[in-house]
Amino acid sequence: MNATFMPILYSFRRCPYAIRARLSIAASGEQVELREILLRDKAPEFLETSPSATVPCLKADDTVIDESLEIMLWALQRADPESWLRPEEGDLDEMLAQIADCDGPFKRNLDRYKYDTRYPDADRETEQAGAADFLWHLERRLTDRPWLFGSRGSLADYAILPFVRQFANADRSWFDSQDWTSLKAWLEAFENSSRFQSVMSKWSPWRAGDTPVFFPSEANPTS
Repeated sequence: MNATFMPILYSFRRCPYAIRARLSIAASGEQVELREILLRDKAPEFLETSPSATVPCLKADDTVIDESLEIMLWALQRADPESWLRPEEGDLDEMLAQIADCDGPFKRNLDRYKYDTRYPDADRETEQAGAADFLWHLERRLTDRPWLFGSRGSLADYAILPFVRQFANADRSWFDSQDWTSLKAWLEAFENSSRFQSVMSKWSPWRAGDTPVFFPSEANPTS
């Protein structure tokens, strides 16, 4: 596809929201022009495109999507060769409810735990404990299955894993000391997967006039 007509994804490599958007695009087989944004010096073209001035933001023809979960659904509704929207157990509504728990209470605890100095009323240990409640829920769910909704990954796994990774990296020693055997195995499998590695390339910040960067650059592995 000519870059002139290709969807554009504004992204930031380390952002968990952007990671899950890239994961779904890679899984779908769709290709976009990736524009890496420097958050401390956002390109004016990005600011003109994104209503919220946050990544990820997808522009496809006259449509602009600046919510990561909506970008995931956009990609997978176009093509879903790995059946992320059709889990072995449960259904899409159940997965969306699980993701809502991640994006709501867990993410609030995560932000106030990882960036506690930004929140005068935040107590780091209290926020850590609140986030841990959600992780215990995941641990129990993963006890008798390798993925949240069966024997293979689904939308819920790939929407939630980038945030569990962010929480773990806030204090990896503490995280590793917890009795989350199944959760840690789930996260480790994700971090060591070729799929995760394939969406974590290092891209230079984009500026108008740069040679287009296509993502994925080729068919991505699934394991």
